[in-house]
Amino acid sequence: MHRIVVNKDLCTGCKSCVFACMLKHSENDNVYSLDLENIDNISRDHIELCGDSPVPIVCRHCDEPECVMACMSGAMSKDSESGVVSYDQEKCGSCYMCVMSCPYGVLKTDDREKQHIIKCDLCKDKENPMCVENCPSGALEVLKEDAYELCNFRG
Repeated sequence: MHRIVVNKDLCTGCKSCVFACMLKHSENDNVYSLDLENIDNISRDHIELCGDSPVPIVCRHCDEPECVMACMSGAMSKDSESGVVSYDQEKCGSCYMCVMSCPYGVLKTDDREKQHIIKCDLCKDKENPMCVENCPSGALEVLKEDAYELCNFRG
């Protein structure tokens, strides 16, 4: 199982993770052509301020995900092997129970149609998620199964 963990003390608020995520899930091939005003270019993570300190907000792909338990249509599911919590747009009934139940406030609706959920997929076709690869300060990292239990004790 893999999981992104946050060391909030290392975050500088540069938003490299946000731009990398936006680029990965857009039709653009480089960050310089990424239209930041296009509502279809949306990041699955974001940065919030806690006082004066920036904190990356990313999907935890929880052991017992509230979003999966709250989903009445089966659109949210957890892969027992990889640990990835996934979203199936075709099954979604647009009830937003997953959004309301996420304790981290990570899930959100799409800005265009307001009928689908925007959710981290851990960049399933890559070895490491783009947010982690592009974090210059090391505030984001992927923990593999052998370090899995540390997740409850970090940022």
